[in-house]
Amino acid sequence: MKRYEIVSPDGIDALALSESETTSPGPGQVLVNIKASCINYRDLMTVKDPGPRGIPYPRVPNSDGAGEVIEVGAGVTRFKAGDRVAGIFMQRWIGGPISADSMASALGGALDGVLSDYVALDQAGLVAVPDHLTWEEASTLPCAAVTAWHALVELGMCAGETVLLLGTGGVSIFALQLAVMQGARVIITSSSDEKLARARKMGAWQTINYRETPDWEKAVMEMTDGQGVDRVVEVGGAGTLQKSVDAVKFGGTVSLIGVLTMGEINPVHVMRKSIRLQGIYVGNRVMFERMNAAISAHQLRPVIDKTFEFGDARAAYHHMEAAGHFGKIVIKVS
Repeated sequence: MKRYEIVSPDGIDALALSESETTSPGPGQVLVNIKASCINYRDLMTVKDPGPRGIPYPRVPNSDGAGEVIEVGAGVTRFKAGDRVAGIFMQRWIGGPISADSMASALGGALDGVLSDYVALDQAGLVAVPDHLTWEEASTLPCAAVTAWHALVELGMCAGETVLLLGTGGVSIFALQLAVMQGARVIITSSSDEKLARARKMGAWQTINYRETPDWEKAVMEMTDGQGVDRVVEVGGAGTLQKSVDAVKFGGTVSLIGVLTMGEINPVHVMRKSIRLQGIYVGNRVMFERMNAAISAHQLRPVIDKTFEFGDARAAYHHMEAAGHFGKIVIKVS
């Protein structure tokens, strides 16, 4: 069994590649041969700054991976050898509202992640992946896709609504695909005209270059005839949250996902506009399964920016750190 491990606070280049005997699944567990693992911004920050996150050494990074069931332990009824599966982000968040116990079961953080050729996971912490997806495409689903689905569909997005997306990272591109799939109009921002052109080809209704238009919230209001958007997928954090609040309509929804920037927010605007400000931290297994059914029905394919070989995993993290990607960054594992 080969795996990468965080063994120090020294960042990406200190990731250690280790090898040991492959473990057998215990009662209720499933042994999965991981074929591909996807990097999220959260994984990058865990590798770069493990101390404040309470990461013990060694810890296998990455929450997202897809692979083939090789062996099942005693009592397993949900899966069999040969099944195509992916782990859920929080292994104990099966359904219902999030809890402290659920939060303490995140792969690649509280628990070892999946940047390994074999992992043993509880059968409850796995879902079947859509048949039409490649291993690399399937590996992108557990974090970014479920987060976007939760922020939009699980919170009641309807056809005909207008959605504002910030940037062209993994969550935002999945949100673009899902919103268009559900019949919503999308406004998306980026500092790159090339990326905005790609987003338009994917179905974006309007685009804004936020470097050329720093007051992008005003542009959003103009595009919506002064009404504002129905909902915002807010991945910027405190530095963009006030603008998102200003861009959403009265009674609209702002799904707070990212913490990429620093800034201040005036809560009076949230109150006066009767905005629903909802924190989103991925989602549960039931959401994941509902999303997979929709992905299968619409034959949706995730957008992959670049794929790296297992031996080049560190380069994959550096690629994310450079922040030039459009969509997801994937590592082939086995």
